[in-house]
Amino acid sequence: MQKEDCLLDRCFLCKHSLPAWKSLIELKKTTFSFKKGKKIFQEGEPVKGIFFIYEGSVKVTMNWGEQKELILRFAKAGDVLGHRGFGGDPFYPISATALEDCKVCFIDNSFLEASLIANPALSNQLMQVFAQELQKAEKRMRDLVHMEVKGRIVLALFEIIDAFGTDENGYISLQISRQDIASYAGTTYETVFKFFTELTGKGILSTSGKSIKINDPKALQSFIKY
Repeated sequence: MQKEDCLLDRCFLCKHSLPAWKSLIELKKTTFSFKKGKKIFQEGEPVKGIFFIYEGSVKVTMNWGEQKELILRFAKAGDVLGHRGFGGDPFYPISATALEDCKVCFIDNSFLEASLIANPALSNQLMQVFAQELQKAEKRMRDLVHMEVKGRIVLALFEIIDAFGTDENGYISLQISRQDIASYAGTTYETVFKFFTELTGKGILSTSGKSIKINDPKALQSFIKY
């Protein structure tokens, strides 16, 4: 973890705060850089504050059985991290890990509370974040319970594309491992590997290392069944 200068015009906190509040933000917030694979915060750690991403991508996970993790969501520039740690339990129920080199802004609990009181727009936007995440979490729980495994893997791919987009060659902009796809879809690496082999054999999917390209979205969509 490396401390860096704050960039006041590039994070969720500054965008939704009053102009006059930004001088306080400059004094109170800290910007950190994390290398790929490094933990931003760990499940079970005390909640000290909240994080705002302004560069890079992050996976948010929780423990799932012995030495397994379930990816709850992927986060990118403009997203908020650590807000699930607020409430009655003073410990993070989740972990956040950098999927690529990233930069995040951090503010502690006391300044967050002051910021929410002084900036109604920030309070409103943070409530929207909570509401949207709750809706997505409820849908994901339904999918994990009722959808067949191939459908869950396909849905994971579409959701990753929706979050990160594609590059000029049509590959998903985020390079992601088969294990992370499995952890997001609630299945195993072996299942994802076998299914990808099936899809590439049919020309529905193309892969190059961790780069993935969907050649036939309609054919892929057909696997999503409840």
